[in-house]
Amino acid sequence: MTQIIESLAEVSGRYRALFVDLWGCLHNGREAFPEAVAALQRYKAGGGAVVLLTNAPRHRKAVEGQLAQLNVPTDCWDTIATSGDAARAAMFRGAVGQKVWFVGIEFDLTFFDPIRIVENPVEIERVPLDQAEGIVCTGPFDAHADPAEMRPQLLYAKQKGLKLLCANPDIVVDRGETREWCAGAIAALYTEMGGESLYFGKPQPAIYDLARQRLAEIADVPDHQILCIGDGIATDIRGALGEDLDSLFITGGLAAEETRTARDPDPATLEGYLARAMASPTYAMGFLR
Repeated sequence: MTQIIESLAEVSGRYRALFVDLWGCLHNGREAFPEAVAALQRYKAGGGAVVLLTNAPRHRKAVEGQLAQLNVPTDCWDTIATSGDAARAAMFRGAVGQKVWFVGIEFDLTFFDPIRIVENPVEIERVPLDQAEGIVCTGPFDAHADPAEMRPQLLYAKQKGLKLLCANPDIVVDRGETREWCAGAIAALYTEMGGESLYFGKPQPAIYDLARQRLAEIADVPDHQILCIGDGIATDIRGALGEDLDSLFITGGLAAEETRTARDPDPATLEGYLARAMASPTYAMGFLR
């Protein structure tokens, strides 16, 4: 049974490290959440380690820069593990070939920055679709357009037998009050059409392995003392369950309407939502605080 709590402090003493999602938990894509920042600052002041675990399709230095722009202070986190880093390692090992068709926006071109953690990396070349050996997707060309508009290109790619590397398994994200499509929506459509999509963010194991590696640089923490925090039931919570890690579901993010969250979720509505999702997080609260 999922326990609804009022604050992180109620349970944080049981854990020596947190794996914390960003979008929907620490910020909304436009600004930081002051209560969430304060909660993590208190946790760190008490000796805990905070790993920001995000499905951002960029390397951690790029995410660090974005956090600074959103006024997320550096004293509320220790290190960052991104789906972009996990996916970049796979790309530079040749997971989708050398010549790739890039699906994304110019902001995410840092995905192709040189990488140090891969020995003898493949020299990647961005090419048009008709010349590609594979696809790298960091997000749609237009975050507000129906992903189905890409069916013609994806059908052609499937007929060529191209693999699609998905650098962000999230389907949607809320930027302020506006919902936007993510790379996961493109990958899901490609899979539905019969193509092969490769995922490297939550809930896939690779990003949790990366998070543990980053945590090990700070402290030696066993799994039973790690708490995963996130608002994505299919990514943050399902990923934590798959790794046998405790989890805190932030219901006021992507599932705010489905859980009837004001300050906290409606208990009966939350129970029904979790039953339909076939997920059982350890804890739930409306907003990280």
